[in-house]
Amino acid sequence: MQRGRRIAFDYGDVRIGVAVCDPDGILATPLTTLKTSDSKLKFQLAQIFTEYEPIHIYVGKPSHMDGRESESAVKAANFAKELGEMASCPVTLIDERLSTVTATRGMRDSGVNSKDARASIDQAAAVEILNFALEIEKNKG
Repeated sequence: MQRGRRIAFDYGDVRIGVAVCDPDGILATPLTTLKTSDSKLKFQLAQIFTEYEPIHIYVGKPSHMDGRESESAVKAANFAKELGEMASCPVTLIDERLSTVTATRGMRDSGVNSKDARASIDQAAAVEILNFALEIEKNKG
């Protein structure tokens, strides 16, 4: 597996959860939550890319459980395209059908009310996406 940081995004209509991994691709951690409608969003993304210098970017692609593409998947694909125009590394869509459900369950199991922790859930969903992407990379190598 190539050494370098990867970044994952859980794109939503209101918020975008962001996660990053260490250069060895071992540990994915929550980074931040961005507001989709923020006028400074592109600037914030550019700052993240400058600071972390990712070698690969992953964007969660929400599909229906039967595999059909959702309206949200189209929005995520458009966001991935924008990231591809900004970043100097590959951008890949990753199936994220259960990332938010898994993140919400994990937060609830640790005693956190999901309504009070929406931004944290978005970050945790991005961690789930990144962990899945890292497993795919490790299995290819």
